[in-house]
Amino acid sequence: MLIGVIAGLIGLSFGIFGVLAFRVSEQQRKLVDVEFDEPALPAGAAEVLAVVGRAFVVVDAIDGVVRASPAAYAFGLVRGHTVVHEQLLDMTARVRRDGVILEKQFELPRGPLGQGTIIVQVRAAMLGEEYILLLADDRTELTRTEEIRNDFVANVSHELKTPVGAISLLAEALESSADDEVAVRRFAKRMQKESTRLAALVQDIIELSRLQGANVAQQGHPVDINAVVTEAVDRSQLPAESKNISIVVGGRVDAMVYGDQDLLVTALRNLIDNAIRYSPENTRVGIGVRAKEGLISISVTDQGDGMSPEDQERVFERFYRADAARSRQTGGTGLGLSIVKHVISNHGGEVTLWSQPGQGSTFTIRLPEMEGQDDGDAPAAPAASARSTSPHSNDATGVHEQGASA
Repeated sequence: MLIGVIAGLIGLSFGIFGVLAFRVSEQQRKLVDVEFDEPALPAGAAEVLAVVGRAFVVVDAIDGVVRASPAAYAFGLVRGHTVVHEQLLDMTARVRRDGVILEKQFELPRGPLGQGTIIVQVRAAMLGEEYILLLADDRTELTRTEEIRNDFVANVSHELKTPVGAISLLAEALESSADDEVAVRRFAKRMQKESTRLAALVQDIIELSRLQGANVAQQGHPVDINAVVTEAVDRSQLPAESKNISIVVGGRVDAMVYGDQDLLVTALRNLIDNAIRYSPENTRVGIGVRAKEGLISISVTDQGDGMSPEDQERVFERFYRADAARSRQTGGTGLGLSIVKHVISNHGGEVTLWSQPGQGSTFTIRLPEMEGQDDGDAPAAPAASARSTSPHSNDATGVHEQGASA
């Protein structure tokens, strides 16, 4: 009994002590409990940032993110409540230390994985007494466009220099050989060839510049693809006849596309001329036309040497030539396929290539059919196959099917 009484007293003592400790803790918490407000921006700052139209990040005295726009997260500048890039943190440290406004351009990785980068113009300045504002403007497209333009100008200068220099040297040789009739004829013939090449290059440069300013969406109209094929084949007859190459056209479509007929003719003519240029004499260039699943396809197949996988990856680049020496000999400027890609992209389509060394090449244009057209509304046009220069029209279609499926 004594032990039970003692144990009860001890338990009662612990209970009373626990209750007193709890009450003391509550009293102390009430004394030290302070309400902390969320970090607040200076009056009017949030409204201004909402309409500024640029990605922004606001950081506090320890570089914690107080507020950031969705674009800042999309650009990969902020992750959670942390500024990701050390370059930006260095800017905030300098602004906090010196109280100055800084502006710099950085090329930053878009995310923790991959090789993608973004070029941003960043402006850092104090916002109130304790915050720093980072304004970021995406300059990726602008900067890369500038780089492409500079490369284009450099390439044009290099490409123009070759025929101009050749004509100059030939003119000097012609002058020094005025009494040699054979030499005069030889040099004159070479001058004519170089001048023709120079004229073709200048024309392609003008054409490419014109394409970059064309707005197909505003200036387009319904186009009959059969008429495009007919006109492109007609324009390519002379170079084909000079090499005894027959142009075989197979297929016809009733659907229309929306776009610029002259530009589409230029693109298709470039593909046909390219096929003629790289095909041996006494061969055939096949053109296949068909419509399937809302897309109109035009394939141009040659019987040339074909291209390696490395060349296929770069063949649509400006001034790129798979065989530079042969291209100069045949009169190629290196801009034809670039013009094709530009035209077809502006029409909402694509141009693809199938090629294997020793088996020729097939370039295929795919364009979306114009919506809202009736089958009976397409204007009548001569059948594309009627323009064939060979009776074997079905062969061209068969070649096209093979290249397209490959």
